[in-house]
Amino acid sequence: MRSDEVKKGYDRAPHRSLFRATGLQNDDFNKPFIGVANSFIEIIPGHFFLNKVAEIIKEEIRANGCVPFEFNTIGVDDGIAMGHDGMLFSLPSRELIANSIETVMNAHKLDAMIAIPNCDKIVPGMIMGALRVDVPTIFVSGGPMAKGHTKDGTPIDLATAFEAVGKFENGDISEEELTDIECNACPSGGSCSGMFTANSMNTLMEAMGIALPGNGTILALTPQREELYRQAARRICVIAKDNALRTQFKLSNILNENAVRNAFAVDMAMGGSSNTVLHMLAIAKEAGVNFKLEDINKISKKVSHIAKISPSLSTVHMEDINKAGGVNAVMKEMTKRGDDILLENLTISGETLYEKIKDAYIKDTNIIHTIDNPYSKVGGLAILYGNLAEEGAVIKTAGITGARALTGKAVCFNGQPEAIAGIIGGKVKAGDVVVIRYEGPRGGPGMQEMLAPTSLIMGMGLGDKVALITDGRFSGATRGASIGHVSPEAAEGGMIGLLQDGDEIHIDVDEYILSVNLSDEEIAKRKANFVPLKKPLKSKWLGQYRALVTNASNGAVLKTDL
Repeated sequence: MRSDEVKKGYDRAPHRSLFRATGLQNDDFNKPFIGVANSFIEIIPGHFFLNKVAEIIKEEIRANGCVPFEFNTIGVDDGIAMGHDGMLFSLPSRELIANSIETVMNAHKLDAMIAIPNCDKIVPGMIMGALRVDVPTIFVSGGPMAKGHTKDGTPIDLATAFEAVGKFENGDISEEELTDIECNACPSGGSCSGMFTANSMNTLMEAMGIALPGNGTILALTPQREELYRQAARRICVIAKDNALRTQFKLSNILNENAVRNAFAVDMAMGGSSNTVLHMLAIAKEAGVNFKLEDINKISKKVSHIAKISPSLSTVHMEDINKAGGVNAVMKEMTKRGDDILLENLTISGETLYEKIKDAYIKDTNIIHTIDNPYSKVGGLAILYGNLAEEGAVIKTAGITGARALTGKAVCFNGQPEAIAGIIGGKVKAGDVVVIRYEGPRGGPGMQEMLAPTSLIMGMGLGDKVALITDGRFSGATRGASIGHVSPEAAEGGMIGLLQDGDEIHIDVDEYILSVNLSDEEIAKRKANFVPLKKPLKSKWLGQYRALVTNASNGAVLKTDL
């Protein structure tokens, strides 16, 4: 066992002495040591109960002949951090989480791991760290939140609450209606109930084979979820106690190129958050997988979009997907378009992917459509290119509410606060293309989410009349013609930084185009005199991050070789 390095031999007597101080007995030194990486934090609705989840998992690990060691990571609630400079710390937290997993697991030579994430950057951060450690690892998330309801029974969620602000600003709802939504949009613990970033990543872990079936869809705080925790604990002990299984189920043997491609394919079928592109690119790099941004469009052309979930369809939430058959039913239906839609691969349960889904079926075709009746014959995400995005930009096509091709005049804002003030102040009109720049990984720094401005646009009735482009990113709760991750970003001299009010921007989603109608001579003239804006910073961590981070087309990973 890997842990023998810290617990076996006469020269490890001091080490065993320290272990005994934590309560270990003689027999424990012959058992596998299991890291229980917990993202418990009281400020995040998807995480405030994870301390109790860890107790369930540790109890099951002990009952199955292993020794659990719980440790914690940090977490940021993107909803609470939204719309102010707290959001600058969200994406950077992914790197701190990855580093903390690598640090604890390798410093103490633990044999295997159960990771308990749930929301936003915490899922990819834990995966990235686990790949560096490369021991058998099962991910079991806290689970999705139940959907909320207004007084009249209308299903609502966090996206409803953000859009309600714009409706209230526009005079379309009363203060009483706004309060009704505020008090009922998030009714319980769990990751917010739509196909936002958290639940997108939690479902993709099923596609990657690193989580057990139901991880993305079984509701939090239910007996069914507790059984999933126990199943995960039992499974990791089976693997950890067997030398051959510990080798077979190393994380790198599961999360390989096939797993990455399967994750993107399921993402397309379910219309996941555009943030998944950022995170899966980073995960692919940690896994040593040569996956290029343009590969996403190739996958998209082969995948039917068969599940539409809030925010793309406000009446459907994760609990509905669970009742309709879950992620396995989605994957089984996807394969009916061809055997190469999903690639055969080992999963942590011991089955191959195709063995895992062989008995799955759709229980409600109104929720999960068949491939004969898709929402779209292509996937729910696309990568756009052009002189405005030479290295690519991302759009969640599943969330488009207006035209898929348009040309409009640029209305430029240097940052999200300026954009919010401008939108509220009436600077944006029907037919415009809102440009929010200097919000990329380096320019922000930290690549803020743009849920506040997009929600204002939707709430003010402009959702199908304007487009928005940014070198920042969007919340999974965003809908509308919202294009993010524009690369190169403004802070590194990208074309988005050279735009001026009134420039004519052309977008064609089906042709994968994002361009500005300027001559090469005009672009060269602007570049010659361009000095990117560099925001003043007080934060030492964000200063370190800005110096090391790459752009969104590279997954916003940190440089390690300077």
